[in-house]
Amino acid sequence: MTDKKRFRVFATSRIGDPAENRLRERGYELEVFEGPEAPPKKLIIEPIDAEIFEAGKGSLKVVAQIAVGFDNINRADANKHKIPFTNTADVLTEATAEFAFLMLGTLARKMYASERLVREQKWPSWHPFLPFLGDEVTGKTIAIIGTGRIGLAMIKKCLGFDMNMLCYDPAYHNDKYIASIQELMDLRHAKGIQQEKTWIKYVEFEEALRCADYVSIHVPLLREGETDKPTYHLINEKTLKLMKPTAYLVNSSRGPVVDENALAKALKDKVIAGAALDVFEKEPLPPDSPLLDPEIADRTRLFHHFASGGQITRLSVDPDKGMAGRTAQALIDVLEGNYGGDPTKMPYVVNKEAFEK
Repeated sequence: MTDKKRFRVFATSRIGDPAENRLRERGYELEVFEGPEAPPKKLIIEPIDAEIFEAGKGSLKVVAQIAVGFDNINRADANKHKIPFTNTADVLTEATAEFAFLMLGTLARKMYASERLVREQKWPSWHPFLPFLGDEVTGKTIAIIGTGRIGLAMIKKCLGFDMNMLCYDPAYHNDKYIASIQELMDLRHAKGIQQEKTWIKYVEFEEALRCADYVSIHVPLLREGETDKPTYHLINEKTLKLMKPTAYLVNSSRGPVVDENALAKALKDKVIAGAALDVFEKEPLPPDSPLLDPEIADRTRLFHHFASGGQITRLSVDPDKGMAGRTAQALIDVLEGNYGGDPTKMPYVVNKEAFEK
């Protein structure tokens, strides 16, 4: 244990007692910024780029991130300085898809508006359609934009609500998975579990937007120059106008995938029926954001980057279940030389290419 005490770990936020204690029990000198606000720039540089890698030259061993996305880490600079960085993919897949579906339901069924009536003592006598009605989810058509891990998990949630599904992915079609879902749909109908036949298929992006009652975004953030199919502002003034005026947009992927100014205008002009967002172009959401306009509050649900915010998903010390556990295990793998000390074999290291011979 004496040898491990030489490792000093700085955590920019709490990751929960179980994961923090695991590192301390292994002899690590762990310093935690208590927060909950972000640490000041003098303690940590954001984004993590050449400046911090250069400052840590000779002593910085690894950057472990308690998140899937790593837009805040300059990959080229990390590679140049041979610093592995890690993330927590997989463990938040189901929680994020679950939250996206719950956002969809909360938005469509106007749960927030209903609760306000009760809390503000404005609940009128019962009426078949006044003061308002929500929109059903069951039996409707949803566009799944991005069929990576979270998109596929979202499909499973939609299956249980007898939804038809239009899938679009700019990079890869998981035809085997889609075929398996269609088999389950057919079986559910044959066994009388669902009354109507349902379907799932890959289509082009424009068709997905035009035909869907709900559009759920699950793509990574890719900018011009990084790919021939960028996703930055994928949802913009032009693409919003392709959607039905009765359709709803849900985004739990990355904030800049949606042009927020265009979305606010589309909501104000009733180009679409509503939107639910868990991620934003700037976080926390600035007080002057057009999304906070009271005129569109009745059809806009906004959440604080909370999609993975479940107890087990965030804090479990088990690296197969919790983000905190996976972050701790990623540190341990690098600092203690697991997998023969080869970062290319470490499952949670992102920039493996920096260590390939």
